[in-house]
Amino acid sequence: MQSNIGESGPSRSIYVTDDVRSYVLQRKRDFRVSTACSGPILLPTSVKPPKTSDLQVPVGDYTVYVSKYQARYIESIHRGMIPIFYDEF
Repeated sequence: MQSNIGESGPSRSIYVTDDVRSYVLQRKRDFRVSTACSGPILLPTSVKPPKTSDLQVPVGDYTVYVSKYQARYIESIHRGMIPIFYDEF
């Protein structure tokens, strides 16, 4: 995965946990990790569209886009980033 967050050096890898991988694959859609008041949040791209500056993390046939601002601080995309009210989507 290539990083385009304005940092020099080698590209970073962001790990997707198995439960988030299952969540994405079951819902058959792309998601985006963006900034919320409570920290990073995982939302469908139909709710929060990706930006050209986002990192792209492949999950099967789908993509999890990561805001360049969040990418600096996270090492993994985990279940805690899924909002409770989106658990059934």
